[in-house]
Amino acid sequence: MSSLATQLGQSYSDHPLRVSFMKWQCRVRQLNMRESEGRPDDSIMPAVFLDGSETPLGHIITLMNKAPGYSVTPELQHMARKTHDPAQRRAEALKFLSASYYQKAAEFSDVLTATFPPGSEGALTIRRAQSCRLVFEAYSQRFDLNCKVWKLATHNTLYQATMAHNRLFNPAIPPDTIVLGFEPDWGTSSSQNLGR
Repeated sequence: MSSLATQLGQSYSDHPLRVSFMKWQCRVRQLNMRESEGRPDDSIMPAVFLDGSETPLGHIITLMNKAPGYSVTPELQHMARKTHDPAQRRAEALKFLSASYYQKAAEFSDVLTATFPPGSEGALTIRRAQSCRLVFEAYSQRFDLNCKVWKLATHNTLYQATMAHNRLFNPAIPPDTIVLGFEPDWGTSSSQNLGR
């Protein structure tokens, strides 16, 4: 079985870098929801480097999703169905995601996800590479993550969670949106405090 089948990053669950990154991501994402109304910034938009390249392919917006045992996908889907008013839907999502959603880092999968438009050349390039580096740099922190890349099937729990989250902020997201999963190898990844 593939390592994504560890469904979702349990093999390194107590690795210090994983713990540090997950806690940092929960903090910055909660801050983002509370202070920037969920608008993505550098803390959740890493640069993507393909193997052997010193120039980033670009930046992607990543999502952290709850691990299957803590999934709130049905709640997110219900919020999306409850109203057709995009402003009301967004307000509900911000209220939900800025409250206690990000308070327990241990409830999240360490497989980050990102959406791409149907037929995206960028998604195809990243997928073909099968691995890449995601470099997060914000708030005096840098995390350089070596990741295995997966194209998630529509029945995958992370695919469903990613689409449910995105529909709250973008009701027009195409149903055939591509979702890639990025599974960090914590043993070969690194971090750096850029402060002081």
